[in-house]
This record gives sequence, structure tokens and C-alpha cells, in this order.
Amino acid sequence: MDLRDLVNSGDERLRIVQELVPGKEITLAHVIASPDPIMYQKLGLNPELDFSGAAIGILTVTPAETAIIAADISSKAANVDLSFVDRFSGTLITTGLVSDVEAAMKAVTEYCENRLGFKVCAISKT
Repeated sequence: MDLRDLVNSGDERLRIVQELVPGKEITLAHVIASPDPIMYQKLGLNPELDFSGAAIGILTVTPAETAIIAADISSKAANVDLSFVDRFSGTLITTGLVSDVEAAMKAVTEYCENRLGFKVCAISKT
């Protein structure tokens, strides 16, 4: 009996257990330089900020709680706004001048790689 037969039989209950085993890694580190203003609105970022000449930094980390550490490092390394920090998904979004967002991203990736032993992707930029 394969899985389809078991599901379609109706005789037995099927329990599927899914497990997430996160590594220690930064899977996405991207800087969006001079994004279209609609991006800020679509991301739900503060519309009262002046976004001219700004950038959006997007970082995804596992384990997810590392986003808290990344937020702390980012805010201390450069003049960036912590626009979104999610300790459950491991997502960090920062905004600020392009040079500040890049500096914050570099500080986070270097710390995670050199101090925490993370596998780190390259910082990409558009």
C-alpha cells in the first residue's frame, strides 16, 4: 500500500510529521538601492520617512532567532532603521542610505561568519 492508497482508504488516520532542522546560515543578504517608492508601501514601511536616496536591506537567517542579533548588530554598525524583525521566520529588513544599509549588512555577515561560525552567502545588490 502506498501513501495515496492510505490517504484514500478512509480506514486509517494518517499523521505526517514535518521537521525543520535549521543550519547556522545566512541564506539571503540583499541590498535594493534606490527602490521604487511603491516598494516601501507594499512592504508596510513607515510612509513618513524620507526615502530619497535610500536602500532596503533584506536578510534571512537560520536559526530564526538570530534575526534579533542581526538587528542589534545592524543598528550599532550604521545609521539604519529596523523596519522589520521577525524572530520566527529569521527575516530582517533595514532601511537607510545605501552606504549605511551596506555597512550594516557587511557587519552582520562578518560577525555571523567569523564569531558564530555561520555559513554566509555573498551580499547581493540591485
